[in-house]
Amino acid sequence: MFFLLFSSFGFSDKKTINGHVPVGLYGNGFKSGSMRLGKDAIVFTKNGTTMCVGLLSQSYLENIKAKQIVLPIITYCQKSRRKKDQSKASLNAIMKHSLFCTDWELLEQLDAITGEHGTRVIIWNLRKTFNGQTEFDFDEDENDIRILVDIMNTPCKTQKTKVTLEQSEPQCKSSLRAYCSILYLEPRMEIILRGQKVITQLFSKSLSNIEKYTYKPRFLTIEKIPITFGKNAENMEQYGIMMYHKNRLIKAYERVGCQRKAGNTGVGVIGIIECNYLKTAHNKQDFDSSSEYSNTMKSLDRKVLHYWQKYCGNSSTNCPSRRILIQETHEEIHTQMRTRGQENNGLPVITSYYSLAPKRYVWFSEMQSPLNLNL
Repeated sequence: MFFLLFSSFGFSDKKTINGHVPVGLYGNGFKSGSMRLGKDAIVFTKNGTTMCVGLLSQSYLENIKAKQIVLPIITYCQKSRRKKDQSKASLNAIMKHSLFCTDWELLEQLDAITGEHGTRVIIWNLRKTFNGQTEFDFDEDENDIRILVDIMNTPCKTQKTKVTLEQSEPQCKSSLRAYCSILYLEPRMEIILRGQKVITQLFSKSLSNIEKYTYKPRFLTIEKIPITFGKNAENMEQYGIMMYHKNRLIKAYERVGCQRKAGNTGVGVIGIIECNYLKTAHNKQDFDSSSEYSNTMKSLDRKVLHYWQKYCGNSSTNCPSRRILIQETHEEIHTQMRTRGQENNGLPVITSYYSLAPKRYVWFSEMQSPLNLNL
C-alpha cells in the first residue's frame, strides 16, 4: 500500500503529523525529479510487513509502446520473502527492462536496506549534455556530485572567464553537497553523500550585520512573517533571497528588484524567509506565479533597499569589519534535537553514491529507517 501511494500520480493524502506540515500537495517530487536525472529508475522499499520493487522507466514505456504510464510492481512478504501471485507479469517486465535479471538480484537489493523499514532508489541512463557527457560530474570531487556548468564547457570561453564564473556562482547551484547543506532551514536529518556526512549549516550564522524584519501579508490573516537580513560575509558577489517553504529550500539567491538593476544597490545582501503561505510549483524548485508571490517579492525589494541604505549607505559600513563565522556541525544540531526530545539515533539517513555498471553510470539514493518524515 505504501508503494502505491508513493508512486501515484496527481494524488496525495499527505497531512500534518505531529505538527510537521508537508512541503507540497504532491509530495517531494520523486517521480518528476528522478525522471529529470535519468530515463529509468527502480525503487526498493520495506515497511515492516511487506517489501516492494517498482520500475519507473521511460525506456520500458517506449519499448512496449505504452499509451499511458505503466508501473510494474512486485510485492514480497517480508517474513517469508515470497512473491504474491499477481507479481509474475511485473517480475518478467522488471527482469527484462531493468539492471537486474533475476529474482535473487532483486532480493539482494532489498537486503541492502538495513532494518525493517527503508527505501533504496537506483537511477540509470543519466541525462547527457549536447557533447555526450553526463550532466553530473563524479570525478572532480570524490566526495561530491557536481553539475557541469554549460558556459564552462564552451570552447570559446577563456580560463579567466571560468575562474570568474567559479567565484561568482553559488556552490549550491553546481554542488550537491553544498545544496544539501542549506536544503533545510532547520536541519532535522543527517545526510550522507558518497560516504561522507554533509555538514549542514544555519545560513544566518554566516551573515554579518544581521537585522530582523517582519512581513504581514494583507491578503492573509496570519501572524507576521520573520525575515532575516544580513551581508554575505564570505562572498559579496553571492546575494539574494533564500526562500524556504515549510522548512525546505525552494529558491536560492533569488534577487529582487533593486538587486537586478545596474549599480551596486543590494549587492551582498542576503535575505532569509519561510513562505509557507505560497504554493510551490510541482517540481519544488519555484513558486506558482500569483498575486501573493508578486506582493511578497515587492515587499522584499523594499526591505532589501531599506537594509542597504542603513548598512551600506556610507563607506564606513560598506565593507563589514566584524565577520563572525560560526560553523554549525551535526554534533551541535544533534544536541539541539536531543533537547527537543529526539534521540540522535532516531535520525533518518539518506545515502547517495554511484557505481560504474557495465557501460552505464548509475546513481543511487538510499533512505534508511525510520521513514516517519512527512516532508
